[in-house]
Amino acid sequence: MPAQAPKATACTACRDGAAALDFTFTMAFQPIVDLRHGGSVFAYEALVRGADGSSAASVLARVNDTNRYAFDQACRVRAVELAARLGVDCRLSINFLPNAVYQPEACIRLTLEAARRTGFPVERIIFEVAEHENSHDREHLNRILRAYRRQGLRTAIDDFGAGYAGLGLLADFQPDMLKIDMALVRGICTDPVRQAIVRSIVSMGEALGIAVIAEGVETEEELRPLRAMGVHLFQGYFFARPAVEALPPVQWPAGAGFGTAAQEAPPAGSTGALAASSARGLPLRAAGLAFGIG
Repeated sequence: MPAQAPKATACTACRDGAAALDFTFTMAFQPIVDLRHGGSVFAYEALVRGADGSSAASVLARVNDTNRYAFDQACRVRAVELAARLGVDCRLSINFLPNAVYQPEACIRLTLEAARRTGFPVERIIFEVAEHENSHDREHLNRILRAYRRQGLRTAIDDFGAGYAGLGLLADFQPDMLKIDMALVRGICTDPVRQAIVRSIVSMGEALGIAVIAEGVETEEELRPLRAMGVHLFQGYFFARPAVEALPPVQWPAGAGFGTAAQEAPPAGSTGALAASSARGLPLRAAGLAFGIG
């Protein structure tokens, strides 16, 4: 397990946030869509970008043991501020770094303060973590997720199926959402092994009351078998590419009432929202923001 930074350093970074960073960044937004009932936008994930629109990799390359706490805190605050500025009236999912959290109740304070300051409802916030982050210290991650749930926040596991850690985490903690890793989506139309794995994930999600999202969908050939397996929530270039500090229009699939041209997201309260998560009590629309690589 990576060595934890001293508490004094962590507290300072949590308090100072972006002030401790020597670089700036922003977010690009990509929709997650629900293809039931004519289709609606389920979420917007915010992917970290340089202030000039450069790649996530160029930003993350500057994150190290010295500034990791400050970066994690600054990402959370930036996500909340942008969501409020763009008028997001739905849920906000923030991807976090478990090894940048030394004490969950303390490290969540800046996020909650930003939500109160901007008027963004705290109860709409979701925290998302990549499956591979579980490999660092499962018990530490479990403590974080449970603490956030006690605060009334939602949780999600990203890149599910990318490694070996996901099932172990699920045995100890059941999140509100699972995002199937794009490596399992790519080429699924002709790969019976990937089809079997994804079918099992969907079945497991249904049994546990967890919403399942397929990410990285790029073609109709990938979309078709996923829908046949019972997946309703999708993210990928097939629907929209990320847009820097904006909510991009969605290209809905032709047929089944979706239309053929790019359209703006339906307004709040549209009927195709978050029914997939109703078993876990999620309200009707949601929006997700994260500092992922996509």
